[in-house]
This record gives sequence, structure tokens and C-alpha cells, in this order.
Amino acid sequence: MKAILCKHFGTPDELELADIPPPAPGPGEAVVRIKAAALNFFDLLIIAGKYQHKPPFPFSPASEFAGIVESIGPGVTEFAPGDRVMGSTGWGAARESLAAGTDRLVKIPENLDFERAAGLTVTYATTLYGLRERGALKPGETLVVLGASGGVGLAAIEIGKIMGARVIACASSEEKLAFARSHGADETVNYASEDLRDALKRLGGARGIDVVYDPVGGAYAEPAVRSLGWEGRYLVVGFAAGEIPKLPLNLVLLKSCDIRGVLWGAWALRDPQGQRALMIDIVRWCSEGKLSAHVHAVYPLAETAKALKDIADRKVMGKIVLRP
Repeated sequence: MKAILCKHFGTPDELELADIPPPAPGPGEAVVRIKAAALNFFDLLIIAGKYQHKPPFPFSPASEFAGIVESIGPGVTEFAPGDRVMGSTGWGAARESLAAGTDRLVKIPENLDFERAAGLTVTYATTLYGLRERGALKPGETLVVLGASGGVGLAAIEIGKIMGARVIACASSEEKLAFARSHGADETVNYASEDLRDALKRLGGARGIDVVYDPVGGAYAEPAVRSLGWEGRYLVVGFAAGEIPKLPLNLVLLKSCDIRGVLWGAWALRDPQGQRALMIDIVRWCSEGKLSAHVHAVYPLAETAKALKDIADRKVMGKIVLRP
């Protein structure tokens, strides 16, 4: 079968398209014929050796996938060949078939296509965990989303609206902000052309911002924290800007606010039942049309490098999907 392989840490152009033996399911596993695999920003970090997890070589990028169960291993009772499923394994999905533990799989309904399903797990589960479990977002509160046109940013807009928040989307171009408004953002801020702190002070009013969802980091983190109101919550999701910010802790004291980490993957391993409950909500909302799971573009497996470079160049609104 065909697979994209990372044989040493490097750039997207150093990935190889290769023929490898098809997988066989072990105990508690299912082999999934992959119909779509989704890429994320952290795939760039994994292949460069800059992520917290460093898989043994050779490995395939792409954490998320959707497809059809081909075979099952000993002890599997909840899935059968022919089931439509989606899942996430951390890496390894940029290939035609994958053996995965069934605790990583969720069945998907017929009205949810494989390409949208492939991109649901990481971005939407991270965001629902962040906003509900870590951020305690309440109806009527004001939510600021940085990097609002990317995969997790889009998820934060949509889930924030489902949870009853007023959503302020922040991004670096008018095109990206128009995309955010089309998916439910109430207000927008172009932080490439206006001062983020001044804009959030104006939009937050006397109360200030209740929750900031930040997958970007860098220079935007401190003004976002300064925008928080009393007992606000700043959610650390990632560092797409490339710089890990250092925040003055006097702001935390003066505002009695919280800085909370959102490490969904580690939580999902610690609380698989909680993760399954998240995914049930996410799949239901998507099948009901409440979540767009917007796909920016679909690439063949052989163009994985181009797809990753588009993510690196911040050309993507929503998700990038590979079709093996």
C-alpha cells in the first residue's frame, strides 16, 4: 500500500511516497481503510522534530482520519468490517490503511462525509475540551478567538456560539475575518492593521473579556491577557506564531484571572470516557449542521508536502485533507 513516510526530521519536501506492507490488526485493534486524512499545524512540528512527541522512524504524518473498517483483531466487539469510523492516533494516517486501537475510533453516521469527519477529532475535541472543561464558558460571556480562521479557530467560533457566547474573532486579514463572520463571529478584529489591546478594550467594555482562546501565542498573548476582565480565563492552546510568550504575572494578580493550559491529547488518554462523551456531542452537532467542519482543500496523498507548506504559509481557512 502507499504511505507518506518521514525517514528523518526535516521539511515537508523531504517526505517520501513509498510502498509498505499492509497492516494487520492486533488485539483490540481494527484496520481502517482510510478515505480521508486531515493535517494540522503540529504535523509540521512532528516532521521537524520540534514536537513533544517524536515517533520512531519511519512514520507518517497526519493524526486524524476517517474511513471504513476492513478487519478487526481479537477481542473487538464494538466494531465490525464495513463500519464507517473516524479517529485520531497522534500520527500515522497519511497512508492507505491504518491499524488503530478501537478506543481511538468513533462511528460516524451516513450523512457525515469522510472528508469533513476526518478533520473533526483534533480541532473540535481540543476546542470543546478547552471551552467547556477548562474555560468553563457560560452563556452570555464574551469569548475572544485568536487565529480565528484556522482549524481550531473556526471550531472555537462555532462551539462558542453553540455554548451561547458572544464571539470576537481575531485574524490577520479581511478575507479571514469575513470567513469568521460567515461562520458565526459577532465581532472581528484585524490585528495586522489595528492594535489588539485597544480593539479588545473597546469591544470588551467595562466588564472586559471573559475567555480568550489562543492557539497563536507570540506577540498577541500579552495584550489578550490584558483585555481580560475580573476572573477572566486565558486558554493556552498552542503557539502557531512560533514564539512561546512570557507573561507578566502581576496581570494575573491584578485581575484575579486564570491562565489555563489546554492539552487535549494528554487529557483524552487520562479520561477516555470523557473523550468519548466529547466526540458523541461533536459528531451529533456536525450531523445536525451546527458545525461546519469546513474543508479548505483536498490533496492527493502524493501532494502531502504542498498541503503542509500551505499550512505553514497560513493560507488555510478551516482544514486541509488528504485523499489516499
